[in-house]
Amino acid sequence: MLNQVVLVGRLTDDIEVTTTEEGKKYSNLTLAVQRTYKNVDGIYEADFVRCILWNAIAQSTSEYCHKGDIVGIKGRLQVNSYEDKDGNKRYSTEVIAEKVTFLSSKKAETFEEEDEEDE
Repeated sequence: MLNQVVLVGRLTDDIEVTTTEEGKKYSNLTLAVQRTYKNVDGIYEADFVRCILWNAIAQSTSEYCHKGDIVGIKGRLQVNSYEDKDGNKRYSTEVIAEKVTFLSSKKAETFEEEDEEDE
């Protein structure tokens, strides 16, 4: 089985790091990934992909990358389900980052997750 995603896009906001009750750091970000084709109006559209970063990746990315920077993210898809207020089953899909490459920030580097299982 294989669950791997590679994205290159722009950060839609600055990144904030949050700490869990267990002391693990994480951040949520949205990556705007431009499509490779134009729509009927001749405009490139974008997909806005929610990504979750953990520990060192979250910390480093928040320090060196800001809104509008281009980053590459390699990770895996995770699908969650929940019930909305009306009792309907809903799904959310996000990318759990395993590697982030800073492509347009002042400190162009690559950070990878250590051998930790975080969710």
